[in-house]
Amino acid sequence: MSGTTTAAAALRRRAAGAGANRWVVLVVLCVSLLLVAVDATVLHVAVPAVTEDLRPGGMELLWIVDVYPLVCASLLILFGTLGDRVGRRRVLLLGYTLFGVASGLAALADSAQVLIVARALLGVGGAMIMPATLSILRQVFPDRRERALAIGIWSAVAAVGAAVGPLLGGFLLEHFWWGSVFLVNIPLMLVSLPVGRLLLPESKGDGKGPWDVVGALMAAAGLFGVVLGVKRLGGGESVGGLLTVLPLVVGAALLAGFVRRQRRRTYPLVDLRMFARPAFSTSVGCIVLAMLALVGLELIAAQYLQLVLGLSPLETGLRLLPLTFAAMAAGLAGARMLRRFGPRRMVCAGFCLTAFAVVLLTALGRTDNCALMLSGFVLLGFGLETTLFGAYESMLSEAPQDQAGGAAAIGETSYQLGAGIGIALLGTVMNAAYAPGLSGVPGVPASASSSAGHSLGEAYEVAARLGGSAGAALRHAARDAFVHGLHVTLLVSAGLLLLGAVMALRLPRVMQCESGPVELPAPRDAAESRVSV
Repeated sequence: MSGTTTAAAALRRRAAGAGANRWVVLVVLCVSLLLVAVDATVLHVAVPAVTEDLRPGGMELLWIVDVYPLVCASLLILFGTLGDRVGRRRVLLLGYTLFGVASGLAALADSAQVLIVARALLGVGGAMIMPATLSILRQVFPDRRERALAIGIWSAVAAVGAAVGPLLGGFLLEHFWWGSVFLVNIPLMLVSLPVGRLLLPESKGDGKGPWDVVGALMAAAGLFGVVLGVKRLGGGESVGGLLTVLPLVVGAALLAGFVRRQRRRTYPLVDLRMFARPAFSTSVGCIVLAMLALVGLELIAAQYLQLVLGLSPLETGLRLLPLTFAAMAAGLAGARMLRRFGPRRMVCAGFCLTAFAVVLLTALGRTDNCALMLSGFVLLGFGLETTLFGAYESMLSEAPQDQAGGAAAIGETSYQLGAGIGIALLGTVMNAAYAPGLSGVPGVPASASSSAGHSLGEAYEVAARLGGSAGAALRHAARDAFVHGLHVTLLVSAGLLLLGAVMALRLPRVMQCESGPVELPAPRDAAESRVSV
């Protein structure tokens, strides 16, 4: 009797300790996410220095920039489901290790090829870290009210990381060489690895059936092809080009085969029945639409600020900071808003607020209007983060706990696909509205007008070569055409956001809160996990 009492008391103390430490666990997970988010954007400001030092070709430079998000997006489902099988903490700690090693390799790279390999390894590490953070968060916060607050903090940290990347990169480049933007990861990983091993709880899925290696590879290869094709479209490549169409077709075919395979398996890698739940499938669609609007608009806004208004990169980053601060505020207030308004009204209102902000920004012209821009960016940041918060929280809460890694991977994959599609789609709309404005400029040859129609930056280069009144006329026409294209793109974005608001009407009206004990699974022998081909 006394032994039973002692064991029960020990179990209560263990559960109480887990509850007391869950906020410390959140801090560790947020640091992990911060590193991945910063690394996704920190290289952008270092590209000129990398180009000057390593002398990469045009294709090599493209791969240096794109290989990290490409590899990361491709492997999210693979590592998310692997974490459900072998342990989410184990995958996360392996991701820490790989991320640190790859950062050192990237910092010391002496050729473009080595840097590409290092960036690819960083993408593998990021794919191991990102879904693990969300799935562990799902486990240590079983109460939906607390989990909503934790997801709000998590999403606010993601917004900070995306904004801090270029600023941190600019600071390091002013004082050190370009490799320092990667080297800064190593001390943080050296701290995160032992702290994560000590504090993070291990968790797995139910472990039924073998892990589907063939399915995981099909998903990875299919996503690689689709994301590569979408990125090429976003980079201005021809829609009918072989190197654009082939990856898209092969990737789509592999993903279709993956879906068919999962439906036939007794123990699927990803339980596609989750998509039969309206809240889950709707949340995934909302994430895609929200990211589609955000990334495309940020890219075009950066070009507008630098090329039309003539701001420096640092001034551009500072102008975009209000968007980040508003997103942070929305993330921190998200849990309270979700409890008060429910997922349906919250996500729908977020889309509508973002659409209003986008329409407001159509008043921007060739002259700087700081007050209008500040108002628009604040509303844009708050609205989009409100939407993403509500969608992520609903998606994660709808997923079974043993499928948390797979669900988190689906959410992150939706995020990455939305970003890629946004750049491709809105970039195409922008170019379609911009290029016709440069035809028939007085004194400008047709060949020069055609070259200038590729982008505003190229138009400025052509204008500088022409010089005189023809160059000035081309420069003036290019600015006007870009502003017109910006307005058209903003209106298309507003339409997509309103479509998202309609889609959000399928979400639950109220937030269903179910409390449960913190699960502390006992460690299992590795032999229990089987892998089949």
